[in-house]
Amino acid sequence: MSDPNGNEPEQTLRTSHAARTRSAASRAAAICHYIEQHGSAEKHEAGTAEDGTTEGGSAEGGTAEGGAPEVGPAEGATQEVRPAEDGPAAKEIAWKAAHAARVAAQAFAVLSESAPAPAADSRCARNAAASAAQAAQMGQLHDGGGELSVAACRAAVHASRAAAEAAGAQGLGVNETLNASADAAEAAAVAAAEEAGWMRPGQELPQVSTGLRSPEIMSMLHL
Repeated sequence: MSDPNGNEPEQTLRTSHAARTRSAASRAAAICHYIEQHGSAEKHEAGTAEDGTTEGGSAEGGTAEGGAPEVGPAEGATQEVRPAEDGPAAKEIAWKAAHAARVAAQAFAVLSESAPAPAADSRCARNAAASAAQAAQMGQLHDGGGELSVAACRAAVHASRAAAEAAGAQGLGVNETLNASADAAEAAAVAAAEEAGWMRPGQELPQVSTGLRSPEIMSMLHL
């Protein structure tokens, strides 16, 4: 039976799951971009200090040109941000965030290229949310555990669990209550990420390469 707009049930559910998958993938990409941009800004500031630049106008001007639009939201937040120092730990955080963004992008790509199927679509949404939660954990580590970062990470984990319930044996992507809960949790995760300064409304992000889809990835998506 079609809905009031004339859409078939599978297509209606596809629209919902696709929106949630896209949102989670965007969150993961935004966090990855945030970590990369802040890491570049920190290296720039360190290089400026080593060059003997004073703490006056010239140093501040260099920082602004080096990426102030990305740093600004975090500086304006109420939390105290203590980014991870540059080194093996920081590189691992950046790598894991990039991997999470790539897996989330793969989930959305698989959904976009397949025919509507509520169970499979919900699994794509679930995996995108799980990857976004991993990216959020890296964002929290990068920021040093500030209050807003902790809250954003918790919201991301909650969104991942809600998406998993919607895709689980009791939901299979068709349970309206579980789907609505997953949608609400995703919206809350986006709001928390914005509060933490990880992303901005309407932010344009570099496209995340999905790379080669390994058999392991396809197996994880049950496709």
